[in-house]
Amino acid sequence: MELQGKTAVITGGAIRVGRAITLALAQAECNVYIHYNRSATPALETQQAAQAFGVRAEVYSADLHDATAVQAIMPAARAAFGQVDILINNAAIFPEEDSFTATDLALWDELFHINLRAPFLLCQAFAAQLPPDRPGCIVNVLDARVRRPYPDHFAYRLSKGALWQMTEMLAHELAPHITVNGVALGAILPPPGKGQNYLDTLAQERVPLQRPGSPDIVAQNVLHLLRQDFLTGVILPIDGGEFL
Repeated sequence: MELQGKTAVITGGAIRVGRAITLALAQAECNVYIHYNRSATPALETQQAAQAFGVRAEVYSADLHDATAVQAIMPAARAAFGQVDILINNAAIFPEEDSFTATDLALWDELFHINLRAPFLLCQAFAAQLPPDRPGCIVNVLDARVRRPYPDHFAYRLSKGALWQMTEMLAHELAPHITVNGVALGAILPPPGKGQNYLDTLAQERVPLQRPGSPDIVAQNVLHLLRQDFLTGVILPIDGGEFL
């Protein structure tokens, strides 16, 4: 896909990896619709940074735990831009404590509503609004750790594992005019409450390349997937070989 003049919706597009993806799209002359939940100030800062590349950038707040709020995102984006060509499902939550025994119903619902149900509803709405003769692209941001069935972060792994499978299923369902791909992240950013030293140490111990990645590396791989017209159902592990 030629990105110039297209419009992309990016969930969680104001901070961390989402911000890097948003700005990489803007630099490629793609208009951006930046979803956020509570990060209002970073959203406005990201909007201004995107506009500096000469594209249109709008911000929109929605709680992805609320299905009604999720279903309002795509109509609002269409009202602002006329049509949406690209959907980046980036927003997710990663709880500090998510063991099998510690996962209660409230945490289970929060994880599955935000990490799985919201991307499902957005993919559904995205496909419905796209004319059958116009190409579209979906990229889901996944987690490389779910390739190994370890019991840590139990419900989180299940939610992200289901999103991984949905990515591959939708590649079949939405072909030929919509491609559906994913990027599976490894050591890219330190988790909340941890610093860069934590990430550097982890990378030295676990990553064959012995260094962490970066949000910019993720963003460039997302753009690579968007620009390919003969890739669908592809999930790129952006993990430095950690989960080989």
